[in-house]
Amino acid sequence: MKAVPKVNTDGLYIEDTLTDDAFSSVVPFYAQEQDSGTETPPEAENTAEDEQPTEGPQPAGYIVGVPVPAGLYLPRFDLAAWNADNNRDPVAYWSEGLTPEEIAALHPPSEPTELERLQEENTKLKVALAELAEAAEVDKTKTQLALAELAEMIAAGQGGEKTNG
Repeated sequence: MKAVPKVNTDGLYIEDTLTDDAFSSVVPFYAQEQDSGTETPPEAENTAEDEQPTEGPQPAGYIVGVPVPAGLYLPRFDLAAWNADNNRDPVAYWSEGLTPEEIAALHPPSEPTELERLQEENTKLKVALAELAEAAEVDKTKTQLALAELAEMIAAGQGGEKTNG
């Protein structure tokens, strides 16, 4: 016995079911009708000859003897391709049933770890420190220029004469 996938009529995976080890095809399965406990009246069983017989029961899905490849979130079996041409690699009939947006919604961004949070905080502090150091260097240069200008003024004043340009 082996587990094989059951899919709905759209080819979307439902569950696994047990089959014989040699099973490797695709066969329909039908919904089991619940017994309501009421009997059908005998007159309902007699149908007129001119009535068209109803079609047989519709499949509820299919049992697929092709293993599902790993890595699919919601496997979808391509029933139309299987019915049209089953000469290719059987695993190629499986595809992803979810859109990339639906898959992304399954994986919300995780909260950062304490280490990641501390690394980010450390980076921000380093940037702030570099900005403060740059501002201090600008202030230092301005102060040095002002002192040099003041020293020139004092030197010119001690010489006794001011130069009028």
